[in-house]
Amino acid sequence: MTGVIAATCAFVILNVAAPKALGDATDVVVDGVLRGTFNVGKLAALLTAVSLMYLGASVFSWIQGALAATAVQRLGFDLRSSVEEKLHVLPSSHFDEQHRGEVLSRATNDVDNISQALNQLLNQLIMSLLMLSGALAMMLWISPVLAVIALVSVPVSALITVLVARKSQAYFTEQWGSTGELHAQLEEFFTGHEVIKAFGWQEASAASFRESNGKLSRASARAQYVSGVVQPLMVFVSNLNYVAVAVVGALQVTAGAMTIGGIQAFIQFSRLFSQPMGQIGGMLTLMQSCLASAERVFALLDAPEISPDQAARAGDPAKAWAGKSPAKAGAGKSPAGGTTPVAEGRIAFEHVSFSYSPGSPVVQDLSFAVEPGQTVAIVGHTGAGKTTVVNLLMRFYELDSGRITVDGMDIAEMPRDELRSAFGTVLQDAWLFTGSIRENIEYGRPGASEDDIVAAAQASHVDQFVRSLPDGYATVLGDDGDSLSRGQRQLVSIARAQLAGRSILVLDEATSSVDSRTEVQIRQAMQRLRHGRTSFVIAHRLSTVRDADLILVMDHGRIVEHGTHQQLMARGALYTDLYQAQFAGREQRRGLRKPEQ
Repeated sequence: MTGVIAATCAFVILNVAAPKALGDATDVVVDGVLRGTFNVGKLAALLTAVSLMYLGASVFSWIQGALAATAVQRLGFDLRSSVEEKLHVLPSSHFDEQHRGEVLSRATNDVDNISQALNQLLNQLIMSLLMLSGALAMMLWISPVLAVIALVSVPVSALITVLVARKSQAYFTEQWGSTGELHAQLEEFFTGHEVIKAFGWQEASAASFRESNGKLSRASARAQYVSGVVQPLMVFVSNLNYVAVAVVGALQVTAGAMTIGGIQAFIQFSRLFSQPMGQIGGMLTLMQSCLASAERVFALLDAPEISPDQAARAGDPAKAWAGKSPAKAGAGKSPAGGTTPVAEGRIAFEHVSFSYSPGSPVVQDLSFAVEPGQTVAIVGHTGAGKTTVVNLLMRFYELDSGRITVDGMDIAEMPRDELRSAFGTVLQDAWLFTGSIRENIEYGRPGASEDDIVAAAQASHVDQFVRSLPDGYATVLGDDGDSLSRGQRQLVSIARAQLAGRSILVLDEATSSVDSRTEVQIRQAMQRLRHGRTSFVIAHRLSTVRDADLILVMDHGRIVEHGTHQQLMARGALYTDLYQAQFAGREQRRGLRKPEQ
């Protein structure tokens, strides 16, 4: 920025000095005509100086533009980095309340708009302000009377700018808000295009898009129209100012108060004075658009973050687990490259309550304990609070009351990264990124050897279908792995957890997307994976949890039953109803018995 200002100052000085030298050259010509002899040497020197001044001004203008572009791109880089870092420290509730397309629009469209607007503003605004100041100084030097006449246009122009700015700012805010809404809608249509086609909603979706697109178009048109009024008004004021200067200047030349070269130079300076004012008015559109986008981006950057970790141990994740237990076989490495902290896996929920919104509790007074190496299954109707339990365990949300301990330590007093480094997760919706199958598996433990990757793939039954692909493990997946079936994507995510080798496992509907044969294979792999590790299994298929050490049956955020499969079946309550309803329906589908009339 220092370089930008320095180059702009040099450009302005040369541009301001050139008209004065050109006016002196005019006086040399006029004197030559009146006297009949020309001072050729002086005229040549002045014209050469003018040429060099304009050449130098062009060079400094290029330098200023290059430095301004560099400064703006670095600013855009830093702004995008700040937004990306912010997304990592926003609470999960923030994303529950926002459309993904809206958040993406702020991180991309609005940041790009700020960068583009600032690039033009830095190139023009600084130059215009300095040119305005330089031209005014020269005008006062040549003729204070004419300079006062020229200054009359300043308050008029400022008044026009302020009045229009007040009106146009709201329209620009509406424009970029509508842009975010449109992107959110596009993102929904794109991810759900199969459902839209299956239910025949193409026309309705297109109509909805046309409505949002029309709203954006109208908001943009209003913003551009209102802000675009400034420059024509500025030009009109500038032309009136030019007429007044020309008339009064001509009278002064006639009276002998000014030379012809002086009035010529002054008129050029008046143009240099009025032109930046018009440019500043024209830049109002850019400034208002930039401010509207900045308001949206800074609203994201200023959004409440997750509560800060009580980071007495934040610098060394291994300290919390030091001395707790010896390293277990299969312990992996953390993404940072160090050894994954190994927890014993003793977990306790103590009177835990939680609600996503005040007054609507999801989990109420939840208490249970899990010993190291146990497998705990959580079952219940949809909406009973099963997934919420593991979300609270991994601190994706903060408790309303109560506490959760891991190996006797309150997780609220542990850095989140430290806590989560002990967990391996397999979620219901498998997430795969654009990259090879090998890279997606290696995500569980960066830097893992080829043998470890293949071993994890074999244990999770990934190896057999990967080797049938033309490129094997080098097969590149794109668009969230859509080239694979849902079951295959789930198997890859299971292999990732297998490779990670964490001490505590969270399996949220890990077998919901696979067929019965693959389910059996995964159950075998899960048994090997769970060996010696504390595991939380959320499942609707009760056949997958019959061998669990403890089954928790949840209903409306409370544990209504707990015990082993045999104990719960003998009790004949909610778990029995769920089990019998599931397997009775399966028998009906198989035709083993006729459905009751």
